[in-house]
Amino acid sequence: MSAAIEVAGLSATYGPGAIALCDVTFTATEGQAVAVLGPNGGGKTTLFRALLGELPATTGSVSVRGATAYVPQTERSRLDFPVSALDVALMGAYARTPWYRRIGAGDRALAREALQRVGLADRASERFGALSGGQRQRVLIARALVQDAGVLLLDEPFAGVDRTSEEAIMRILDELRAEGRVLLIATHDVDQARRWDRVLCLRGSQVAFGPPAETLTNAVLEGTYGEEIVVLDCGHRAVAVQHHAHSHSHSHSH
Repeated sequence: MSAAIEVAGLSATYGPGAIALCDVTFTATEGQAVAVLGPNGGGKTTLFRALLGELPATTGSVSVRGATAYVPQTERSRLDFPVSALDVALMGAYARTPWYRRIGAGDRALAREALQRVGLADRASERFGALSGGQRQRVLIARALVQDAGVLLLDEPFAGVDRTSEEAIMRILDELRAEGRVLLIATHDVDQARRWDRVLCLRGSQVAFGPPAETLTNAVLEGTYGEEIVVLDCGHRAVAVQHHAHSHSHSHSH
């Protein structure tokens, strides 16, 4: 897998005068996982959209080597229409199949293999909406594997996930890194961010980027989350106070 991300001086806007993200510079190479920390409205989604090519850079440059897949947060992907886990995994094949070609048996086999890989082969025919949050999250990762993505952008993959699935997802992500894929993991969990290779802190603009041990200082965390940071255990563990139910009230205007 030859996968890499290079971002230099990136700024992006959604419309005239509204800068959503400015001055972001970082790199991620084969086999690296980067935690992306920041408050809601801090620019994580904007960065992902720029990396997916959905939002043009206003200034700076974005270079992504390898097919890129977005893995949404399972809470935002409730599919109420009756699709099975296998159907959702198969959606990954549509990303690379011309509209005039049917999804073939080979793609079905790939989708089954991807479900096997995330530990859900036995749930292939179950309705996606009936699965637990953690199982749905694993199906969404399987979909990205069917897309054959070298770069995976994961939006809070551990939100609303039970302990069993959390451990399964951790294991899968470690395997994907070992294969040389690049992972960007948007998260609010500072403690978890410490176990990845790099951390990128955003609050409208870049607060810091580097190895977690050097980067996640109290000063950086306060710069990232402002008043919303609570430091526990003499500074060893910090928790960002983010309540998803009313996350819109936390969005910062820049």
